[in-house]
Amino acid sequence: MNAGSGSSGGISVKRSSWSCKKRVRDGVRSNFTPAKKKLSNLPEKHCSPAETNPEEKCCSDDEDLFDGYDSIIGDSSFLAKLEDVEQKAEEDQNVCFDPHPVKNSDKQCCGDELTDSIFTEDFPDASLRDFPSSQLEFQQDVLNPERQDSSLRMGLSTESTSTPDVKHCKPVSAPAESVNNKKPGPRARRSMTDQLKRAMLENAAASSRISKTALQKEAVMSEEISVAMQTIESACKDGDLGPFFGLPSKVKDLIMRLKGIQDLYDWQKVCLDLDSVKQRKNLIYSLPTSGGKTLVAEILIFKELLCRRKDALLILPYVALVQEKVRGLASFGIELDFMVEEYAGSKGRFPPVKRRSSNSLYITTIEKGHSLVNSLIEANRLDNIGLVVVDELHMLGDGSRGAILEMTLAKVLYINKSTQIIGMSATLGNIGDLQSFLRAENYTNDFRPVELKEYVKLRDSIYEVKPKEEECFRFSRLLAFKYSSGMQKMDPDHIIALVTEVIPKQSCLIFCATKKNCENVAGMICKYLHTDFLMHREGEKATLLAELRNSGNGSLCPVLQRTVPFGLAYHHSGLTSDERKLVEEAYSSGVLCLLACTSTLAAGINLPARRVILRSPYVGIDFLKRSQYKQMVGRAGRAGIDSVGESILILQDRDKDMVRKLVSAPMEKCYSNLLHDGSKGLLSLTLSLIGLNVTQSEEQVVDFMSRTLLSVQETQTCQQKSLKELTVESIEILKQKGLIEASSGAAGGASLQVTRIGRATYKGSVDLSYCDVLYRDLSKGLEGLLLNSFLHLVYLVTPYDLVSQCKPDWMIYYTQFSKLSPAEQKMAATLGVPESFVARKAAGQSVRKNVDNLVVNRLYLALVLYSLLRETDLWSVSDRFQMTRGFVQTLLSSSSAFCSCVLHFTEELEEFWAYKALLSELTRRLTYCVQAELIPLMEVSGVMELRAKQLYSAGYKTLAHLANADPNVLVKKVENLFKKQANQIVASAKMLLQEKAEALQEEFDDLLMLPIDLPAE
Repeated sequence: MNAGSGSSGGISVKRSSWSCKKRVRDGVRSNFTPAKKKLSNLPEKHCSPAETNPEEKCCSDDEDLFDGYDSIIGDSSFLAKLEDVEQKAEEDQNVCFDPHPVKNSDKQCCGDELTDSIFTEDFPDASLRDFPSSQLEFQQDVLNPERQDSSLRMGLSTESTSTPDVKHCKPVSAPAESVNNKKPGPRARRSMTDQLKRAMLENAAASSRISKTALQKEAVMSEEISVAMQTIESACKDGDLGPFFGLPSKVKDLIMRLKGIQDLYDWQKVCLDLDSVKQRKNLIYSLPTSGGKTLVAEILIFKELLCRRKDALLILPYVALVQEKVRGLASFGIELDFMVEEYAGSKGRFPPVKRRSSNSLYITTIEKGHSLVNSLIEANRLDNIGLVVVDELHMLGDGSRGAILEMTLAKVLYINKSTQIIGMSATLGNIGDLQSFLRAENYTNDFRPVELKEYVKLRDSIYEVKPKEEECFRFSRLLAFKYSSGMQKMDPDHIIALVTEVIPKQSCLIFCATKKNCENVAGMICKYLHTDFLMHREGEKATLLAELRNSGNGSLCPVLQRTVPFGLAYHHSGLTSDERKLVEEAYSSGVLCLLACTSTLAAGINLPARRVILRSPYVGIDFLKRSQYKQMVGRAGRAGIDSVGESILILQDRDKDMVRKLVSAPMEKCYSNLLHDGSKGLLSLTLSLIGLNVTQSEEQVVDFMSRTLLSVQETQTCQQKSLKELTVESIEILKQKGLIEASSGAAGGASLQVTRIGRATYKGSVDLSYCDVLYRDLSKGLEGLLLNSFLHLVYLVTPYDLVSQCKPDWMIYYTQFSKLSPAEQKMAATLGVPESFVARKAAGQSVRKNVDNLVVNRLYLALVLYSLLRETDLWSVSDRFQMTRGFVQTLLSSSSAFCSCVLHFTEELEEFWAYKALLSELTRRLTYCVQAELIPLMEVSGVMELRAKQLYSAGYKTLAHLANADPNVLVKKVENLFKKQANQIVASAKMLLQEKAEALQEEFDDLLMLPIDLPAE
């Protein structure tokens, strides 16, 4: 049995593996056991390799291989017989006699040289023999003349070999005088006895440079790796890596460990086994809120990344959702070896780093997703995207953002037909239109993990919603809560009665029409709650208050200070990012039992409740839409906790008929928004198509437009003009704006190209309404750019669309303006806002001089941002300018995103080269707006300023510190940090560190790569 093989010089030597146990001399008889040692009373046994213990096949190099065989040397009878046989054969062949004299030129063995036994002549091919491991290296030396030559050159003698070299014998020449003076004599042979002794001693002394154990381990590992690679390659070709819907079982285990999901719902299994999924057709699947749509999408993403080895794109509607998903999937990326990259706000690289060793999952907002697709098209890399997943597909009908989403999907469909598109959506009334646009199949299910019961409250009665019945409402019960007269005046809608039925043991959400109403409702409830509410999880609520105060650098919202001890809080855009995150975490963990919130929470992160209360059927001043209503009530019922979820809509008598239509109406239809706001979407799409060379003529643009959702719905949306006419009109408008131009083509037709400003506009994703204004402002800024202050640059990147939301307080304006340095005031005057103008406005005097209000209001917002950059204290800045901290937070995040757009805009225009370095640093500062040492920590997804400060104080000062942190130690060192949060932070840090390292490695490889256009000789 051959257990291994070795090679040297191209010759393979077979090696037999035998037991390493010392053989007992009196146990097993063999032909070499001396006669006097044999035991006649034992039956004869023959030991074969198969009978030995397989775990004991290998022996160490230091073992005495000849223990038990030393009796051969002392066995005179055996050796005598052997010598007799040899002598007889020698006489018969007479091989030692040579009658001819030896000449100097002769090359043959003679004199005192000894040849090996004649028995070796029977084995001319040494490579056919099996050798023990101790003789392997020696035999390789024998069979490889080059090794012998090298030994001779090193002064080593090869004469001491015990195994004859029959095929490559090199005789050694004697000195000339010795040859001439001596007559040739018979060549003496070594006796078999000497030869056996010598062979055994030489073999024992020869040690292998590589241990047998290492050789065997290497052989086993090589074989296993080879089999595994073959399996993976064949599996990848079939798109199947394992039993979990084509994925390895490890994915199922990770879902169980990281998400706590033991098994999939039946509808999820059916959906994943659809023929359209297996055949990679486009698919739209629609289910109610909280039905588990996201998990199906994630499994399909894993399959694309692991099985097909393609990148995937996940488009989400909001920044908060992108950050949450990046944190949630970072751990999967670390375990399954793929990258998770965030594209939201100012984050994201265009085009993304081209990775050779791993695939990427790009998680983006709608706007960033469009920019990412554009950059991939321009780099001719869109085919790297194998799967596009769109959450909340019904956002196609949401104004300008819907137009951007439609542009993105239309380009993917047009350019790369092999990319699969998966859309998740609530139930829509015209899903067929979306199917036609995406050329997709549809799967619909009404599954909910928790039963939902819908109610309305009218006066003091509760009615169950029954849409199929004529009256629509069926009486259920009366409210049993007893109200005092004063309490009745404060709470005419009986909100306290409704919430105290579930809190504090269970959770409750109250959706309010306005932000101010959220705060008022939370404060009102606290006034009438029993003091027992204060005792529920008192310590944890005290910790929450301390963290809220720390997040505001010592400042705390008075409303939250009053409501949090009772387990209540409000949630709307007026909160800072840190406050919002702390409130969400506290609610998810049960520290808070009630949130008064606006409708944006229903469309944001998943925060379910036992009971959902709709304070009124209005959002602002607009009556609820069917889709908004279903989204809010869909938050009722927590899977795995509740057996049923309840929603209660509070209505007045005047709204009864409208609510009856609301709860029984079909779902709204989703329409294209490319014509929204003066056809901005159509203009932007046309510009980018020409700029990316997707279309180069009017006919090609028209052909592309025929494949959009707008074309599918042309009869409903294009009432006055046809889509073709609108397309031609948009081309003419772009020409008039100087964004595109036409030139004569080779075939006589007009060829369309973008101008320099046109390219900068679509590359920077700049609104067409502001592209000319932005160019003018940047050009004017170069004439006297103020470099000793950030104020001028901040003004240039203050978003135009926020100006209309701000009305300056002239006294505050003048106070802050007067604090500027003379150089800064001069810069403001250059812009068109002199100090005299601001002073007269603050004094209430009329101003005769015409001043551009856009510039005035924009400079006021720039002063807010400038103060924020210098102080990094959002609370103090919002107090100073008498703005809500939520608006200041929105201003900051919008400015950082717009700064990134302006940066890309300037990169395309050579005259703006000076802005590149300046805006890169400003984008970074606006994105984080914290002390410089905290920025590396805040680059980790989900780490806000407060958490960054805690981590820095605990000794985690760099990204590498976080990436190599132990989550258990992190929980101990950072106050109020849960294990799940610690795991997500560490995983996100590892992912970001790996992403940066791979980007540097790719850059390094590109630098060393041989140019493909290198001139030949």
